[in-house]
Amino acid sequence: MRKIVPSEWTKRIRHFLLDFDARIDSTLFSSAVGARELYERFSTFMDRFYVGRWKRWVFIEPLSEAATLGLGGLVVLLALAQPAFRETADEDWLKKSDLAVTFLDRYGNPIGSRGIKHNDSIPLEEFPDNLIKATLATEDRRFYDHFGIDISGTFRALVTNAQAGGVRQGGSSITQQLAKNLFLSNERTIERKINEAFLAIWLETRLTKNEILKLYLDRAYMGGGTFGVDGAAHFYFNKSVRDINLAEAAMLAGLFKAPTKYAPHINLPAARARANQVLDNMVDAGFMTEGQVFGARRNPATAVDRRDENSPNYFLDYAFDEMRKLVDTFPKSYTERVFVVRTTIDMNVQHAADEAIENQLRQFGRDYHATQAATVVADLDGGVRAMVGGRDYGSSQFNRATDAMRQPGSSFKPYVYTTALLNGFKPTSKIVDGPVCLGNWCPQNYGHSYSGTVTLTQALTRSINVVPIKLSIAIGNNPKNQWDSAKKGRAKIVAMARKFGIVTPLPDTPSLPIGADEVNVLEHAVAYATFPNKGKAVTPHAILEVRTGAGDLVWRYDRDGPKPRQIIPPQTAADMAMMMSHVVSEGTARRAILDGIPAAGKTGTTNAYRDAWFVGYTGNFVCAVWYGNDDYSPTNRLTGGSLPAQTWHDIMTAAHRGVEIKDIPGVAEPAKPTAAAAARTAANDADNIPAPPPVLTKRGAEILVRVEKMLDEAGKSLGKTSSAEPGKPSPPGPPGPVSTGALAFPESFAAATAGDRASPEPRKN
Repeated sequence: MRKIVPSEWTKRIRHFLLDFDARIDSTLFSSAVGARELYERFSTFMDRFYVGRWKRWVFIEPLSEAATLGLGGLVVLLALAQPAFRETADEDWLKKSDLAVTFLDRYGNPIGSRGIKHNDSIPLEEFPDNLIKATLATEDRRFYDHFGIDISGTFRALVTNAQAGGVRQGGSSITQQLAKNLFLSNERTIERKINEAFLAIWLETRLTKNEILKLYLDRAYMGGGTFGVDGAAHFYFNKSVRDINLAEAAMLAGLFKAPTKYAPHINLPAARARANQVLDNMVDAGFMTEGQVFGARRNPATAVDRRDENSPNYFLDYAFDEMRKLVDTFPKSYTERVFVVRTTIDMNVQHAADEAIENQLRQFGRDYHATQAATVVADLDGGVRAMVGGRDYGSSQFNRATDAMRQPGSSFKPYVYTTALLNGFKPTSKIVDGPVCLGNWCPQNYGHSYSGTVTLTQALTRSINVVPIKLSIAIGNNPKNQWDSAKKGRAKIVAMARKFGIVTPLPDTPSLPIGADEVNVLEHAVAYATFPNKGKAVTPHAILEVRTGAGDLVWRYDRDGPKPRQIIPPQTAADMAMMMSHVVSEGTARRAILDGIPAAGKTGTTNAYRDAWFVGYTGNFVCAVWYGNDDYSPTNRLTGGSLPAQTWHDIMTAAHRGVEIKDIPGVAEPAKPTAAAAARTAANDADNIPAPPPVLTKRGAEILVRVEKMLDEAGKSLGKTSSAEPGKPSPPGPPGPVSTGALAFPESFAAATAGDRASPEPRKN
């Protein structure tokens, strides 16, 4: 066998590797020896400072632990500070929230303002000394002494609140409140409080104390849609802040805590009580003596009466939010902050909407156990003509038209039927209204009965619940797996709703096709505009054009705004309009019928009658109406076909006055109810419950009061007669309607009450 001899190159490589390995070993050994010697030298050096016994545990160990915990705490603080400091990334942070906007209606008439009053801004030196003292005494007495966070004040507030078992005293400094106003929201969370603290310290390093105080006085919300003490002085007292007296300064300083609760134009007694507390604070802080505040106590401030001013505050809040978002899209080089904005609102329609909501709640709210309502009226291009976000803006600024998430009930079904039409169904397609189950869930119709074979038009008209569930299964197109088919069908329905403009979350649940998810009134209303728009979806908006204070045009919706999007074929939109017109003419929304005006829409009522809707449209406008309670408590069988449909009718009747009536594609003429439809019972109609009994007009009620007084007088006279001595004649009775026990009602009574009923039908038992 031949022996293999290593070549010369193989030997060299081997020697190189051995040499390299030896060098590594030598280096590691030398490093270890050097490290050991270095450690021994360090140990010998540190032995000189060795502290033993009690000195070690009293001094060294606590310092060591403090250093360790301090380093860890510093790392945690840096991590927590990152979200707060991201809020300050914009170099223009000081100007982000100082917009001053004057709003006009669609015809150019002023309707209100929002933001800071730049033109009336005054230096801190010109603010009344009484106002400065009142603010510091009430909000932050140690303002000029702390570094942005008042540690002792915060601790004192924690102790007070713990003893009281609730929030009784605030611990935020003026700097913290300014940080919240500039960068954060009003949500009460630990995260927000942490960010607020870091931002307060950051502000203290960037601004002087006087600059912080000036910003706080200019930026704080003071109620009534005003920001800053100067705007509040003009609104409440009709004067500049320079001219207010001590009583008025105390009342303004009392608004910082809760401007809605203590607004003097809404609750003057509460505002005066709060102002009295501010005067107490000024005395306690040593800023004034009891003798100096005595005159303000005896002569409290009186606010200007603004109860007759019908400013569309819910709409203005919505428009101002839209304006702030719009300004963020302007180039960063654009520094203008004062604007005049022409909006989409029509004050005639707005007044009609306010009046319709208030009338229905005043007359029927107690019977139905409904306390709140909201409505939106919009053009077919998405421009909001009217917005009611609640019954009373003064008592609650929460906008239920834009911020409340409520279940739409059956008013969600048009999105389901549209999806069905796009997947092969037709308005005349037949489907069996019979039992169906998805897992353990089996939907029921109102009345727990079924109608057998019906067309899609009939199912939508009668608001049958089973049919949309069956449609979601059929749309999924998986006959082998009903559960999977329904899931795929619901995904298509959600995608269709998104195209219409529904942006709120729509969780996938089996009951989604019958409206178990949540939407808001604004997006739901404008989404329906797709049907009369021949399948084009539009974007809700409140602004038509933006100009600077000098009148220069900056932005215009028809030029710069989003354009309509074709999301469904025109024929599909026409088919849906035809189907939904039957809901008004012979279905669940007969109270919404408009005289001579084609209309279409859909009612909605949720479980336990928590929400009642009617969303409908004509060839001119679209309108959504919602009734319910803020605490989600059930109403007394309130349905979409009652108050919502009646309110919709009243609003749309006013909106179409003096307007050229346009047809709805697919609905050639106003649909008229047939005798058979009018006589149909509500066996399968969840929304067809008549309204409460008719309510008298104001004039009729006044006449009844007069009649009641006459009866009282007659009763007194009869009482005197019965107590007369036997044998004596009875005194003559009072003249007028009382005679021998019968009432003669004034002739004007019948005329005042006939034909003037709040509901077109009496209640049926």
